Amino acid sequence: MAQDELWRGFFSTHYAGVQRALASRLFSNSGVVSRHGAVNPLIEDVSGWSTEKRMRRYLIEALPLGKSAVADALAAAGVPAAEVGLFAVCSCTGYVTPGLDILLARDLGMAADTQRLFIGHMGCYAALPGLGVAGDYVSVRGRPAVLLCLELTSLHVQPPTADAEQIVAHALFSDAAAAAVLLPSTQGYALVDVVSVTDTAKADHMTWDVTDLGFRMGLSAQVPDVLETYVRPLVERLLERHGLGLSDVDGWAVHPGGPRILDVVQRRLGLTDAQMSVSRGVLAEHGNCSSPTVLVILDALRPAAPRRVVALAFGPGLTLYAALLSR
Repeated sequence: MAQDELWRGFFSTHYAGVQRALASRLFSNSGVVSRHGAVNPLIEDVSGWSTEKRMRRYLIEALPLGKSAVADALAAAGVPAAEVGLFAVCSCTGYVTPGLDILLARDLGMAADTQRLFIGHMGCYAALPGLGVAGDYVSVRGRPAVLLCLELTSLHVQPPTADAEQIVAHALFSDAAAAAVLLPSTQGYALVDVVSVTDTAKADHMTWDVTDLGFRMGLSAQVPDVLETYVRPLVERLLERHGLGLSDVDGWAVHPGGPRILDVVQRRLGLTDAQMSVSRGVLAEHGNCSSPTVLVILDALRPAAPRRVVALAFGPGLTLYAALLSR
């Protein structure tokens, strides 16, 4: 879905008066050119749907998307589903029990003794702790692990509001499913290390509240300021643990929480436009897809074959995660 079509066909009439003028500016300056959605607001207006109705639709849409993402990843890795030792799923946009981990393991033909893990409500940074847990499992058990990140933010369009934070969410967020296979030995990237930092004093800066009308995003304009404080020390700590510096990294996968966040990370780490181009390109082409986004960026980096990659993601807490990958 093109961003300008979403604006003209739905959101320009979703808001009125002063809010419409503000929304127009926010959509224009979002850095998003196109997005994907399981629900297209040009066809269906879900803003008045109950949470129950949204959760029922979540299951309908999530199962085929998740199955396709995992099946493709397993095929690319040459791993039969029955050999998967751990199946981890990250999602914060829907609830269902039995969970996606159980239903997809069944539909994909995973073994009855496959261990499963569901990671919910970590939001945009969930892929990196997910990779960390899956990587630890592979190192200890010597068996393959699969990580699936799946988010359907299009199910949570909210009623018209004067809240600028919600308008920003409407301008940025998108849907995606992405999967990664981790193996005891591989010709691909090795997960070297994962680090994090959380400033709980800023916990109210990013929220995801369950309401009677779906999930509502809270996104403070101060988030980039918090990231500015923490991102460089976090990355330097990650690299110094392995005798490396910023100049030793030739691939950067920075979660595009929005243009200001990318600007802050670029400035604090002293990165060039070329080093940020893939992250900005994913924002433009796909929007902010929450937890799958950093995996989408890592995949987009593969043709350039960087030797060392640092992945960065941010979310509730306020939390920053960083991972080092090498080949």
